[in-house]
Amino acid sequence: MTLPPNVHDAEPIPAAAREAIDALMQSGDLFRYTAPQDAPVALLEQEFADLIGCKYALAVSSCSAALFLSLKALGLPRDARVLIPGFTFAAVPSSVVHADCVPVLCEVGENYRIDMADFEAQIDQDISAVIISHMRGHTSDMDAIMTLCAARGIPVIEDAAHSLGTTWNGQNIGTIGRVGCFSFQSYKMINAGEGGILVTDDADLVARAVIMSGAYEHNWQKHKGPRGENAPDLAEAFAKWQNQLPLYNLRMSNLSAAVIRPQLPELARRVRDGLKNHDYVADRLNSSPYFDVPAPLSPEQRAPDSIQFNLVGMSEEEIKAFAKSSAEKGVKVQVFGLSEDNARAFWNWQFLPNLPQLPQTRAMLMKACDVRLPVRLTQEELDVISEILLSAVSETMERAAA
Repeated sequence: MTLPPNVHDAEPIPAAAREAIDALMQSGDLFRYTAPQDAPVALLEQEFADLIGCKYALAVSSCSAALFLSLKALGLPRDARVLIPGFTFAAVPSSVVHADCVPVLCEVGENYRIDMADFEAQIDQDISAVIISHMRGHTSDMDAIMTLCAARGIPVIEDAAHSLGTTWNGQNIGTIGRVGCFSFQSYKMINAGEGGILVTDDADLVARAVIMSGAYEHNWQKHKGPRGENAPDLAEAFAKWQNQLPLYNLRMSNLSAAVIRPQLPELARRVRDGLKNHDYVADRLNSSPYFDVPAPLSPEQRAPDSIQFNLVGMSEEEIKAFAKSSAEKGVKVQVFGLSEDNARAFWNWQFLPNLPQLPQTRAMLMKACDVRLPVRLTQEELDVISEILLSAVSETMERAAA
């Protein structure tokens, strides 16, 4: 019998990264601005921009830092209202607070995506910017969102922490809004333990972000950007903002970049394997009347490394019993709304005053489940996970009926 896999381990870091790390350790050259040019962080930014299909990239200490810098680079006034989904990680509203802005929450539907009726109602309530959090890699209706925001001149930031490799109508998520933010935390498609990157085609925005990230004096000259006709725009923007902005020192180190760069060529395979694994388990779970794995929207091609599903026709006690049974069998199920102090349940964001009720989002979170599916899992391991989830729910409901 195959034991339940350890779903918390990521793939091994490629050997090329270990070689680059050894060279850095020998040189002690860990700071991104020590080298006159072509530091590992600068090369990562250029390679990532090429990979994702945008002009500029800025590598920073975390995706939260990227979100914060994006808001600051937009030049929003203090107490500007920023619309975010009610289903996201606590770091998203925290980045809004950190930027001296006010988070405004909108409803999320049973498919984990923004409720467009509530979004449209909220967006006319003095909103200065929007953060679209593609939570757990589920893409909201970006066509409708961009149309609504463009008509009002409202900039869109994409929180694509869970969506590296996801596309919408063939376009990479993170490149649809004014700026996109990605994560390199351990549970993401590319793992550096920690780290983030923002991407944009806006020279003025990236120049502001680079300086505020900690490019003191003239270190912005060591950042790479598009060659040719776009280069003067970036140079002019840097010259304009030199010494005009505060420095928040949110830089990425060369050590992190050395870990990330050799993983970029692995992304396409990881995306392919992750989607295959997800859809295989989804088909198995959807065979039970107690599980519902929401389908993707038609323009969306996902890049998952986890699976989310709703529990159908079950009471809160039955949901708790199912989660307990599954854990005892070796598969941890996180029920977003029932996991104590869960940072993805909006009512736990007590640092925000006047939290809204969001009844639709709350109801979804009370039955929405989360299970990690690392892309390295074999079909045999996926079968073990599926069988445990199916048997746990069947046994729970049989006991309830008895």
